[in-house]
Amino acid sequence: MYQATTRHITVRVTPSFLKDQSDPDAGRWVFAYRVEIDNGSRDTVQLRSRFWQITDARGHVETVEGPGVVGEEPILGPGDSFTYTSGCPLPTPSGIMRGHYRMQLIDGTIFEIAIPAFSLDAPAERRVLN
Repeated sequence: MYQATTRHITVRVTPSFLKDQSDPDAGRWVFAYRVEIDNGSRDTVQLRSRFWQITDARGHVETVEGPGVVGEEPILGPGDSFTYTSGCPLPTPSGIMRGHYRMQLIDGTIFEIAIPAFSLDAPAERRVLN
């Protein structure tokens, strides 16, 4: 698990490899990641948008941004948490994701919270010695 805390809001990410959706012979590795956002602050906040930077093992960088996460813009009161799962295909067996969420306070103030950088790694394939 990877973790980052900004303004008392903690983001935890747990990545996993999806072997059944991957096809290494076709150059496709698929990963899932579970994100938990815990509001440890005294403020009610709303997640307004996301920004991801995805880097594959060849150094190719792709950015993804847009409103909310998984079609939602959750509101988290003090002590609340929100969890979701999403996925990422890569053309290489490993990569790194990092980013931030843009949050909004009730008074309209916008701020960013860090998403920790996390590694996407397909487990090593079993090797047979002859």
